Amino acid sequence: MDDSQSNARLRADAGVPTSGVIHVRTRLTADFTVISNALAQRRGSAVTIGVAAYIASLPDGSPVTITALCEHFSEGEILISRALRELESAGYLERRRERTPTGQVRTRTYFYDVPRGVGPDDPPEPPKPRPRKRPTVPEIRRETAPAPAFEEPGSPAPAPEEPGSPAPALADTDPEAVAVLTALRRVDPRLVLSAQEAARLAPAVAEWLGAGVGPREITELLTVRLPDRFRARPASVLAFRLRETPLPVPPPPPLPPSVERPAVLPFQTCDGCERAFRAPEPGHCRSCRDRLAGERLRAAG
Repeated sequence: MDDSQSNARLRADAGVPTSGVIHVRTRLTADFTVISNALAQRRGSAVTIGVAAYIASLPDGSPVTITALCEHFSEGEILISRALRELESAGYLERRRERTPTGQVRTRTYFYDVPRGVGPDDPPEPPKPRPRKRPTVPEIRRETAPAPAFEEPGSPAPAPEEPGSPAPALADTDPEAVAVLTALRRVDPRLVLSAQEAARLAPAVAEWLGAGVGPREITELLTVRLPDRFRARPASVLAFRLRETPLPVPPPPPLPPSVERPAVLPFQTCDGCERAFRAPEPGHCRSCRDRLAGERLRAAG
């Protein structure tokens, strides 16, 4: 008798998919990077996910500029810059301009494992510059007026003197320099200066004006590429720029007036002897003119 046959499908092994990828996993104990599924499975450009995974695998302090990324990937600057902009708009990447302890402004990049605003931590604040040690200067004794024996009640207490040279009075400074400083807030509303700050900065601005730099150029110098946040008064930033930016080279003195040279007459060909001579118009040379003049005199005589 024949064996009985069944039309039912054979059962697949439990846990093994019938289609798609099958992972062969190895437990890594070193040289690995943890990436969230939200980033790895993000819809869109594969270049963006690859750039994000590469940046996440780098140690702190590694350069992630467009030039550095182009040296690693085979894609060009356009695709790399587009990937960085996508990561920045999605909240995974943040680029800030921060001031270093030496006063330079640099761009610092922060990379987040989860988009910014979702995770609990924000990027750490940059280290604050250490106060510089001022050289000890021998104290100079100044003769002061004797203190009064008594003080009237209700009189205001004298204001403490600030270290350093006293600020000049605003009325004694260059009015054009003061006008340049007071007009800075029209370009950037944060650049509001007090009368004392304007009086301290006016001599440096006046020096620039005396060097031939116009008010528009000075305004552009003091307002371009300012930091997003000021850690001190805006006057400190303006004073640093006026102090560290070199003055332009003065224009060379005007050349002495050149002596006009007489115009050089063109060459002409003599109609009589065909010799070359200089004259404004075609005709005869001097020898032919003298010869023709002698013939006219003999003919007339």
